[in-house]
Amino acid sequence: MTMLEELKQLASVDLFAESRKEDAFVGRPFYLDFDRLRLMSNDKWKQSVGGVPAGAFLLALYTGEAGIDEAILLRVLRPTKLPTDDDMVMAMVDHYKEAPRDDSGTPLDSYTRSEFQFSGLECRVIGTFYRDETRTTRFAGDLDNFYAPHNYRVVKPRGNVLEYIVNFREQGIPGGKGDERIGRIRYSSSLRHHTGDEVPVYVSALDFLGKRTALFGMTRTGKSNSVKKIIQATVGISGSGVKIKDEEILPVGQIIFDINGEYANANQQDDGTAIFQQYPNDVTRYSVLGKPGFKVMKLNFHRSIAEGHSLLAGLLDDDSSTYTRAFCSIDWTEPDPEDRSATTRYGVKKAAYQACLKAAGYSNGGAPIKFQSNAVIMGSGIPGLDGVDPSKGISLDDAIAWFTAAWENYAEAQGPFQTLKRQKKGRDWADEDTQTLMRFLTRKAKPGGNANEAGFRKLMKHKMLHTDTVANPFDDEIVGLLRAGKIVILDLSQGNPDIQRTYSDRVSRKIFNEAMDRFINNEQTNFIQMYFEEAHNLFPRKDDKDLTQIYNRIAKEGQKLRLGLCYATQEVSSISGSILKNTQNWFVSHLNNRDELRELDKFYDFEDFTESLRRTTDKGFIRLKTDSNTFIVPIQVDPFKVAGV
Repeated sequence: MTMLEELKQLASVDLFAESRKEDAFVGRPFYLDFDRLRLMSNDKWKQSVGGVPAGAFLLALYTGEAGIDEAILLRVLRPTKLPTDDDMVMAMVDHYKEAPRDDSGTPLDSYTRSEFQFSGLECRVIGTFYRDETRTTRFAGDLDNFYAPHNYRVVKPRGNVLEYIVNFREQGIPGGKGDERIGRIRYSSSLRHHTGDEVPVYVSALDFLGKRTALFGMTRTGKSNSVKKIIQATVGISGSGVKIKDEEILPVGQIIFDINGEYANANQQDDGTAIFQQYPNDVTRYSVLGKPGFKVMKLNFHRSIAEGHSLLAGLLDDDSSTYTRAFCSIDWTEPDPEDRSATTRYGVKKAAYQACLKAAGYSNGGAPIKFQSNAVIMGSGIPGLDGVDPSKGISLDDAIAWFTAAWENYAEAQGPFQTLKRQKKGRDWADEDTQTLMRFLTRKAKPGGNANEAGFRKLMKHKMLHTDTVANPFDDEIVGLLRAGKIVILDLSQGNPDIQRTYSDRVSRKIFNEAMDRFINNEQTNFIQMYFEEAHNLFPRKDDKDLTQIYNRIAKEGQKLRLGLCYATQEVSSISGSILKNTQNWFVSHLNNRDELRELDKFYDFEDFTESLRRTTDKGFIRLKTDSNTFIVPIQVDPFKVAGV
């Protein structure tokens, strides 16, 4: 059957009738409150249902009145003590003393053997299935009442009943566009008692659109495979005609910040399951370095002044020297064209910055630049300044010589610049930003001083990010692709950590600001999903209190802007609490550290799985919580498949 046919069949399941079958019986409760149920079971009963592992779902069916359809959904936590356990232990020890080494001693009588088979189980109360006045099956994430334990009969759902339970949503059983099978139910690493057909689990892409999704787990436990399944589900709903609040979903843009290069490149370890192979007509790949099949994330720093400076400022963010901080803080807001004085000073500042770029090896292809000098400066007799009219256009090499000579003579009492300052009643010819740039260019802290600072040399190691071709900034191009519903992969695997963070921050901020502009202007917009691998390398740390960082803002404000955030990491504790608290979807696999597990315990009821998450290392064994599902479901994620591979 097709998936749609399977789901239609699933929708016809009568949960209450199917659960009353005798072969599902597990035991009887002897304690019940709003949070816990304790039941008595028997080895034979447990064996007949294929075992009762920790994490398994059970149903406590209400049997106190005829015609009442109500079942409490439970999760098995651990063994619990029965009132008779002490007596059983004493009898067992006595028996062992009679046959301490083998089974050749006195055999157990049938009564004692039967008594030894009873045991207790403690379960968490997850919620209640019931029928409302229209006979529609509903699920609530709590109890509004409970009766004496003897009014309940506990069964283990299997087959289509279990499938119905784990795929139940507030609006009913899945089956619409955007629904994708994510995997199958799996309770434990050991599958010795696994019997019967597998129970599939489905997710809806609507759970991820505009939401926050976390994937936690050690390396090689299936995080990337799960991300690919999410991308696959999102492609399935993109432009499908599905509506949210009567508004049809536009094609969804998706962008992957690929730290390790496993999405952008064919990956032998994953049998070639790269996203670009699955959707070759919709994927555009970018790289820091030029290589076949990729666009290069380079800027023409001479044409994109503000964008290029912002990129350099990000790369110099850790440099604490005063003059570097001043360089990074330069304001490139263009003045009002009607303000001639401000426009002139802006032109001089821009030319000084371009001279710094040229000195650092950022070519502009030989194009001349223009800026305003002054008659006093042009008649100063100073080599490099005298007789040079930059307003007519000069080369960048001549501009370097011009600003070098200007800074060398800037403080001369009888020189042109101090003369102009006196004429303008104390106002400097060069504004503060331009003076910073002349210092950066000449590497001299003071006019006429010694060149003992690194200055423009700090920019030289980043010149591979520059191109002298005429092109739109790459981040503008990326936003355009995302608005067209395409998939963009940024291959950051060949960049150092500083470049990775800078590019990630820059593109994320561009997407956020563009989305905010659309929101403010009340423009129709599509969803954009953002995926971050190795998020601990990019996101703010847990103890970082700066909530204005771009990832915090996307986490807190992204939903109203239709920006979805999906992040994968091995370190729960490394992620800012602001991001974790706004996360709706959780994929959690093996974590070997108690500190990480303690962080996880703070969310939903993941404490039920702490021990199994620490012990089980199976790849793709995930504990899944999605936005439309009230409870956590343990699953084995299906491998991501590429068409034709």
